[in-house]
Amino acid sequence: MPRTQYLTATSLDGFIADPDNSLDWLFAVEQGEGADERWDAFMAEVGAMAMGATTYQWCVDHDQLLENPHRWQEYYGDRPCWVFTHRDLPAVPGADLRFVRGDVVPVHAEMLTAAGERNVWLVGGGGLVADFHDAGLLDEIRVHVAPLTLGAGAPLLPRRIEGLRIRSVRENGQMVDIVYDVPAGKGS
Repeated sequence: MPRTQYLTATSLDGFIADPDNSLDWLFAVEQGEGADERWDAFMAEVGAMAMGATTYQWCVDHDQLLENPHRWQEYYGDRPCWVFTHRDLPAVPGADLRFVRGDVVPVHAEMLTAAGERNVWLVGGGGLVADFHDAGLLDEIRVHVAPLTLGAGAPLLPRRIEGLRIRSVRENGQMVDIVYDVPAGKGS
């Protein structure tokens, strides 16, 4: 059965981006052997994606996707991606992007249809993921915990979520990968 998953990396003190909304800190952390294969296996199970405007804009800027749209395909393939935003954002040429706003429930239904038998990946940020949780639509949190602190920035999740159940913990180079099953949210 398809799952709605939040996969992200976090600092030890619980931030997914630094105060400048940058993820550059993450690329300095050594991942373990087989990281590319694990990424490929994860992406093979993803049929649709969603991200917030800040995450999308960071991806566009960091990887210069408007000038190099082929990079989107290299990273995400032809998976449709819903971008939740309240502002106009540039579209990466050739990418299957759907700019939306408002309630996550009807959009999630569209995402499940598009994903078919594969999973839905909530790329980030934490506020968007919390909205999915509040609607009872988040099944799993996958966190790569990095051995550093940022002191401030965008939080992993800006809401209290109780009852998470650890499914697995694995060392990944200097990181620790943890997978949690999420209890039903408020909207269930």
